[in-house]
Amino acid sequence: MRGTDLAKRRKANVRAVLPTIALALVVIAFFLRLVTLQVVEASAINSEADGRRGVVQTLWGTRGSIVDTNGEVLASSVDRFDVTFAPVNMSDFPVIDPETGQEVTVTVQDSIKQIAEITGQDPAALQTSVDATVAADPEANFGYLAKMVTLEEYQKVRELQIPWVYFERHPERVYPNGTVGGSITGFLGSDGTPLAGLELQYDQCLAGSNGEETYVRSRDGVAIPGSIVTLTEATHGGTLQTTIDLDTDWMMRQILAENVEAMQAKYGTLTVVDVKTGEILSAAEYPAVDPNDPASVDAEYRGSLTFSGPYEPGSIMKPITAAIAYDQGVVDPKETINVPDTWQGSDANFSDDSPHDDQDMNMNGVMAESSNVGIVLYGQRVDAATRYQYMLDFGFGNQTDVGFIGEEPGLLYSPDDWDSHTSLSVMFGQGFSATAAQMASAYQAIGNGGKQTSLQLIKGCLQENGELTDQPEITSNQVVSPEAADLTLEALEAVATGGHLSEKVAIPGYRVGMKTGTAQVVNPETGLYEDGSYITSMAGIAPIDDPKYVVIVTLANPVKITSSAATADAWQQAMSYMLTSNDVPPSPTPWPSISTTP
Repeated sequence: MRGTDLAKRRKANVRAVLPTIALALVVIAFFLRLVTLQVVEASAINSEADGRRGVVQTLWGTRGSIVDTNGEVLASSVDRFDVTFAPVNMSDFPVIDPETGQEVTVTVQDSIKQIAEITGQDPAALQTSVDATVAADPEANFGYLAKMVTLEEYQKVRELQIPWVYFERHPERVYPNGTVGGSITGFLGSDGTPLAGLELQYDQCLAGSNGEETYVRSRDGVAIPGSIVTLTEATHGGTLQTTIDLDTDWMMRQILAENVEAMQAKYGTLTVVDVKTGEILSAAEYPAVDPNDPASVDAEYRGSLTFSGPYEPGSIMKPITAAIAYDQGVVDPKETINVPDTWQGSDANFSDDSPHDDQDMNMNGVMAESSNVGIVLYGQRVDAATRYQYMLDFGFGNQTDVGFIGEEPGLLYSPDDWDSHTSLSVMFGQGFSATAAQMASAYQAIGNGGKQTSLQLIKGCLQENGELTDQPEITSNQVVSPEAADLTLEALEAVATGGHLSEKVAIPGYRVGMKTGTAQVVNPETGLYEDGSYITSMAGIAPIDDPKYVVIVTLANPVKITSSAATADAWQQAMSYMLTSNDVPPSPTPWPSISTTP
């Protein structure tokens, strides 16, 4: 019995020890494997891990286009690509010859030569560059083969299926029409930052947002199928729809350029506005910025002088003064007054540009003769505070509803700050300043029965999902009565038919109205007029019987002709184009006879 018990106890002890021994063996095995992994095989494992690590890459969001009123592109983005390589993965690789079906080896040198042929580089120079990158760090994951190649070049390089070649996509901004519309679209910096114009003003509409995706790559650099995960979706920018008509703007720029050069002027603007809608169809300037190469023009022309170049408008303000007087009922269209060559008030003296004997003139005659004295005699019947409020209502002293980047409000002092001279000189466009855009907006009101509609440059931003955002708020303001506006249109037609430029501005088949203006340029630093420095203007509406378009031309410091006659050819050519190219019906006959004298 005692022997049997002893045997049983020995067996029990063995059974108790065996698990301990087994566990010890397992621990020893894990330890040995750990040593092997951390010491013996560490280099190989690290190399394999480097080859299979996760990669994060950018998904590019494309910047939206800027288009004209008909969808023609003014600015767009195109894809450019950097071709890169990983020295650590660079090696010869096998491909199947499509003709023989046999496997052939493509060497590193062959690959570099093929890439150089596609991108137009010198193969030897590219090989030297690659060798230098590899020599600097053979374990590097990045080096350049070519930068900013075209989409076509990218596709050809990609078709080579070189496993150690990668691509980085970059959107590049292009402006297919160069300076046409350039002052309006604006431009981007070399880093893609919007710097001017609509590009800057509507960056929130146009800018896309980049996304990210990740994938696991094999040792040869190829993404492992099924490993690609999109972390953030890329979004594309919206399409900014403008009111600019590309064909019109192109023609206006041609007309303006020819006339600026012919008159030897410093610069010029030519603005066209649709009378019924307030839409700006053209804001041509010369010189103008080419957004593809902004540095090619002086800095002063890289914005839009249509909005940012206020000047004393001169006599193109007289029709606005006439409209105010008519609206206040202080002038009868049949009334005549005696207008001397020079008029002296208590504290202010005024003279007409050309000496003349005393003449009896109605308002039409004052316009046709562009008499400073006559407009003062009629206009002073309206007190200064009332005239000032009308000027505000017409939009002077404030930015237009366009709110263009860098837009100037012009300078319009309160009547409390007017001296006796300024209180009267504002009636013929001196003593305050306005932009071409503001003047175009005021004439739009005259042509639209006295109702001023918001000046517009954009229609909205068409988002990727089809939603139209950023639509401008369009308002209307009855500045003067329809009757006052009609009488002012008659005064404009009196200038076109009876003024000294009547033959130059006539457009066969159409009744037109216009007014000239010449004003000295004020030095912004001294506040004084600059000797010999003038801005000449012509503003007009047509057809007078059914107004469609406002056209305003300004020329700075013309040399060949220094008076407002310098703008006559440009205005006539521009308005002729607008009427004929848009199939506006000729004015019905017989045309009315407009009286300018008793």
